[in-house]
Amino acid sequence: MPEHTSETAVKTVAETNKPPAEYPLADGRVAIHDPAIAEENGVYYIFGTHRRFAKSRDLVHWERFDNNLSRDPHALLDEIWHNWPSQPENPELEGNTWAPDVIWNETMRRWCMYLSVNGANFRSVIVLLTADHLDGDWTYVGPVVYSGFTPDNVRLTDVPRVLGDEAYGNLARYQSLKDTHINAIDATPIQCEHGEIWMSVGSWFGGIWMFRLDPATGLRDYTTRYPLVKNAADPYYGVKVAGGYWNSGEGSYFVRENGWWYLFMSYGWLGREGGYQIRLFRSKNLVGPYFDQNGNPAISSGEIPDNHTRGTGIRLTSSVKWSGGPTRDEEVEVSQGHNSALRRSSDGRLFLVYHTRFIARAEEDYETHIRELLPTPDGWLAAASYEYQGVPATAPTAQEQLTGEYEIVMHDPHTFFNGKRREDGSWEGVNAPRTITLHEDGRVTEGDVVSFYDTSAANMPRGTDGPATCGSWRLLGVSGAVAVPTPSETASPTPSETAGPNPSTTAHPDVCNPQSNATTDIASATSAAPRPLRESMWRPSCCRAEMAITVDDVTYTGVFAVLPRETDGRPTLTFTAIGGNRALWGARL
Repeated sequence: MPEHTSETAVKTVAETNKPPAEYPLADGRVAIHDPAIAEENGVYYIFGTHRRFAKSRDLVHWERFDNNLSRDPHALLDEIWHNWPSQPENPELEGNTWAPDVIWNETMRRWCMYLSVNGANFRSVIVLLTADHLDGDWTYVGPVVYSGFTPDNVRLTDVPRVLGDEAYGNLARYQSLKDTHINAIDATPIQCEHGEIWMSVGSWFGGIWMFRLDPATGLRDYTTRYPLVKNAADPYYGVKVAGGYWNSGEGSYFVRENGWWYLFMSYGWLGREGGYQIRLFRSKNLVGPYFDQNGNPAISSGEIPDNHTRGTGIRLTSSVKWSGGPTRDEEVEVSQGHNSALRRSSDGRLFLVYHTRFIARAEEDYETHIRELLPTPDGWLAAASYEYQGVPATAPTAQEQLTGEYEIVMHDPHTFFNGKRREDGSWEGVNAPRTITLHEDGRVTEGDVVSFYDTSAANMPRGTDGPATCGSWRLLGVSGAVAVPTPSETASPTPSETAGPNPSTTAHPDVCNPQSNATTDIASATSAAPRPLRESMWRPSCCRAEMAITVDDVTYTGVFAVLPRETDGRPTLTFTAIGGNRALWGARL
């Protein structure tokens, strides 16, 4: 099978015009691609590609349900389908309804669904549908944003309304995959902290863009104008927040927590061996700039071949095979991505929702999985070590329980499952665990006694007294007490987050802040002194065990949490942490 570069992805996406076959699932499991989650009246709903919908009361046991959109999409979408996306290369509507997301619009008092009606050659359109309830039927409202337009067909879109006479002029940038030629898919509506509704759109190629919606209609806000600033802002697509230059990156999703906006997006290609993976960035402002822990910007400044094997963005999950589960190739997640997130109304906890494929299952045999998101002491969000099984993360009850042997897994951003085996028979890109021991005195050791020479000229061999020390660990806060953090443990911005304003926001007023008509200075917004550590974070009960661990000269900060193992449900002490732009999981043996 050829390497999944962006060129092969173009062909593959164009061929994805029929709903895939459905495979048998374990009881309560559901297979929904590009899952978007929402909650209404204590019931959780997932909406996904090819109009697959499901609901649950516990986030574990799911059942599919239908509505008028799933039963008869032509009744709602035929007119817009034939007016824009329908072409000989993809003649069937059924396989071209992609990646919906939903949001409650308080002004309209209705649920708003933003759905991509996809076409070949990126001739796609995001449309709006509304409903009174998430399990009810939907009403078509109209188109929100188009892609794939050219001088020959731009009159069929709303581009002339937005650009004016420019729509009939030079549109070359909209035909360049290394400029602003995006595909109008993966819509994500976001309500900012000031109550305004924005929407991000785009995938791969031209990057991820964001523009404001009119809360009265749910459609584009035509009164907001955006300048043309290369790699930063566009009069039609709005503010650029990530990606570009034909680099992989799609499925954007935004969460606000701890005074930060977190941007999740998927790098790689969605196929089983395509290296699909979730990367994380954050910003003090919804429209950016977004950076990872090392200060790398989410917006690309040039072509990055195979960017899904590079170090930009924190990789939250990877393919893992360890004793707490998964243990079988049929269960090992590969190509995880296109996530959404839920804040549960009953307790405020956050959950990561994504689709995944598996090592030893068919290409289209995928599932929707959920993990709890836990806050780190330095203001990041980390995925729980085990899949959510109905029991939320809880704190260990005593400090002495924390010591002992652990398996640890580091989520390597440079590798992915590619279907090849190493010389020892293990799969490339599947991260195997290491066994370490946390000692009461703060040491972290690994392995057996080591014999070595460190005075070779004198020919004086010596050996360690026991397993070699590979790092250290410590608690940052126990039972409500807070240890004095080092500067790196506070939720302060990285140097790049305060280095200066984002071109996309200085080129365009901070319309997300109704109190401001001035251009936004992200530097001043992020340079304010951070709040005290524990006040600056959402605190489920597990946050009484905030920790720092150094392994192989990299320091990670995170949290201990008791979770049920995937193999047998046994409550197990785990930790999840982030450091050096990498995520680390641990589980006690």
